[in-house]
Amino acid sequence: MPSVKSWEIIADNLSKAGWSWGYVSALDRQGRTIWIVDAHGYGKRFVVHSADMLTAFAELAIRFGITPEDCLAPEIKFDKLSRIK
Repeated sequence: MPSVKSWEIIADNLSKAGWSWGYVSALDRQGRTIWIVDAHGYGKRFVVHSADMLTAFAELAIRFGITPEDCLAPEIKFDKLSRIK
């Protein structure tokens, strides 16, 4: 069975909570790769960027008020994600 990456767990939890999400890599002006992750739903949109994908998804979790550790837990409180103000 293939191993699941941490960012995939966070993304799966977002999907289960009813959020749409996406990511893309790009180059900044210095030629470094950056990752841009966005989540939208319930009339809200969050966009973050970071030098690596896991950090970008973790930053997204922080924007939701959820610690990255909580996002990786199998029993995350999905209702927290849908009540973002």
